[in-house]
Amino acid sequence: MSNRHENRLSRRTTVGLLFAAVAGVLASSMPMAVQAQAQPEVRIGYQKYGTLTLLKGRGTLEKRLSEQGVTVKWTEFPAGPVLLEGLNVGSIDFGTVGEAPPIFAQAAGANLVYVGNEPASPGSEAIVVPKGSGLRTLSDLKGKKIALNKGSNVHYLLLKALEKAGIAYSDIQPVYLPPADARAAFERGSVDAWAIWDPFLAAAEKQLGARVLADGKGLVANYQFYLASRQYAEKNPEILRIVLDEIAKVDDWGRNNPDEVATVLSAQTGLSRDVVALAASRYAYGVKPVSVDVIASQQKVADAFSSLKLIPKPIVVKDALLPVKQLATSGK
Repeated sequence: MSNRHENRLSRRTTVGLLFAAVAGVLASSMPMAVQAQAQPEVRIGYQKYGTLTLLKGRGTLEKRLSEQGVTVKWTEFPAGPVLLEGLNVGSIDFGTVGEAPPIFAQAAGANLVYVGNEPASPGSEAIVVPKGSGLRTLSDLKGKKIALNKGSNVHYLLLKALEKAGIAYSDIQPVYLPPADARAAFERGSVDAWAIWDPFLAAAEKQLGARVLADGKGLVANYQFYLASRQYAEKNPEILRIVLDEIAKVDDWGRNNPDEVATVLSAQTGLSRDVVALAASRYAYGVKPVSVDVIASQQKVADAFSSLKLIPKPIVVKDALLPVKQLATSGK
């Protein structure tokens, strides 16, 4: 069997599972009048990384949805927490973030749902230090200023790295900054280290000579999640099915065309080809329904933030799943 044929079969299987998880049961339980209502637009939030950036660059989703009379509006966000703020207030319908942002958003009362995830990609985030830094091990972070985006995926990475080194979170000085401001602080020496994700990580390595003190390998999973507002997911299951289908297709394409991926990402992000090529080499492709194991991993993230009082209350992650009995076991 050819790789292309295997990819087609894999994509059909994955999309079928996603459709069952996101749309099938919902459609059967909704009144026909609600099902008949068409959403003329899907508003998608994305960041400078991952499959959605590729999907935007290739334009295949717009073409597919235009056949249904649906337009696509793209909005770029600098990080996951602010993207989910946009989802919560109704400025977007669907988006992608890392592990921690959904935890903070759910704890704050956001009515969002998980609709899929890419495989773990622990090498796509890291704690870096300047090339001339005397910091050599995680233990050296005690008492140091560390820049990070609060509530982002690297926030959890930092927690786990400190835990491994036997350092209490209270024994460092977190400096909460979005990526652009964190890079400026890192360049001028205002912080000792920076916890950051790709492609900002790749840019720091290539452009600043930043040295990786530790990446996520052996510490965190670093899943990329796709989320929607619960209201949108319930009212527009067919549109979400098409979005997820096109994500699965672009995942297949990206996995098999690394040179083209670098070209598209460079054009979309404005970053140099060598930077995006390094970032893309650490991507994990293959959208799946959210499984029992992934939800268990997310619950560990939530519990870690709750134990440190970094979120206002404990949460149950599975409450942010669509009400489908097979959702937790359909993908693996």
